[in-house]
Amino acid sequence: MRRTARRSHDRWAALPDAGMSTAEYAIGTVTACAFAGVLYKVITGGAVSDALTELVNRALHAL
Repeated sequence: MRRTARRSHDRWAALPDAGMSTAEYAIGTVTACAFAGVLYKVITGGAVSDALTELVNRALHAL
């Protein structure tokens, strides 16, 4: 009985991961959305927005 259980365990342990499970997808999706929200707030903030506008204006006036 023990040999059969051991062989079965060894066979499953040798298989590579086929991909993420549903829970991992959910955590990854929530993390990506949270990061996107933080990035959006940073980009649309006053200082960053002003700096990007100035950079674009300088680039356009250099032509």
